[in-house]
Amino acid sequence: MFLVPFLFAARSFVNERTYLRLADGGTIGLDFAPLDDSKLKDDTPIIVVKHGLTGGSYEPYVRAILHRACAPVEKGGLGYRAVVCNFRGCAGVPITSPQLYSAGHTDDLRQAVYYISHKYPKAPLIGLGFSLGANVLTRYLAEEGTYSRIISGCALACPWNLEDNNRGLLSTFVGKYVYSKGMGGNLQSLLKRHEKELQTVPDHRVAKAMPPALALRNPTLEKFDDTFTRVAGGSAPTFPFATAHDYYRWGSSHYVVQDIRVPFLSINAADDPVVRHVPMDGGGNGLIVMELTPSGGHLGWFQAGDGFVDRWTTKPVLEWLKLTAQDIVHSTSTPARRLFVDEEGWLREEGAPLLGIKEIEGGGVFNGNGGEQGMLQGL
Repeated sequence: MFLVPFLFAARSFVNERTYLRLADGGTIGLDFAPLDDSKLKDDTPIIVVKHGLTGGSYEPYVRAILHRACAPVEKGGLGYRAVVCNFRGCAGVPITSPQLYSAGHTDDLRQAVYYISHKYPKAPLIGLGFSLGANVLTRYLAEEGTYSRIISGCALACPWNLEDNNRGLLSTFVGKYVYSKGMGGNLQSLLKRHEKELQTVPDHRVAKAMPPALALRNPTLEKFDDTFTRVAGGSAPTFPFATAHDYYRWGSSHYVVQDIRVPFLSINAADDPVVRHVPMDGGGNGLIVMELTPSGGHLGWFQAGDGFVDRWTTKPVLEWLKLTAQDIVHSTSTPARRLFVDEEGWLREEGAPLLGIKEIEGGGVFNGNGGEQGMLQGL
């Protein structure tokens, strides 16, 4: 049940950051690893990562896996590339439009995948998501179905049924006063960091939601979501929602898992105070593997390593990534939709006229070994 995993030696990790401007004016940041990939082939598998609630590539639970996954084979690693897709406003990514992110909004991941697939057309893409990011990855795979550019998925501590798990979160002292308020506080800190940028259009619904969200005192996650996320967590016409519970019902992933059409591994812990309800039947989908460990807390799974505290999940996740990237023959009967660059330089996908990306200036070497001031890690 550790909330802030500073009790062990986290693996050092440095990335190359790329900023992408989205067609709606927003910005996302992609952190590529390893820093020197000059010896990797064009068809080297790429792990596409979505981090947790307010985290980024600096999170110890991300580094624990990617340190090994991106290490050379001769040093005991998989020798893969990885790309951490940071949410808007997280891990130093600027806010450039009146929109944040949410558990159910998948278009930012979808457009990041456009870019990665276009940059490395020969490389298989394998998905890895943590907590909120696991929910986004799960929904993306379900929405894309047989057209998914990501050929497998792995979800750690996915919150699944957002409404039921929020109710469970608030039912215990630790859940409500440590985790829920910790998550609500992190989100409010994120708003304060981007207060000016989110209010550049005074009449916009997001700008109008800012003052009451900033005025909240020690909010739970539900209170913050009911004040702000239901308004600013995605684009119209889906957003805004009338209440947080309407948003939770829409953004849940437990009812779409049946639509996933690629191999998918989910690992949850039975003692996770954040996720009390897990769909162990996998929606009746034969491509889904559901694992529920007796312990592990929320994104913990700590165990004794060689001179340091390690995470139990690292080994099975690495095995799954290798299995689905190298050992399984995947069906190619339904090719992904065509990508093209339009006359204005936007990378787009056929059939999705509202989506598009451009690489913009900035980025460079990003030291993913710290955190962000005022943020609790491990969520």
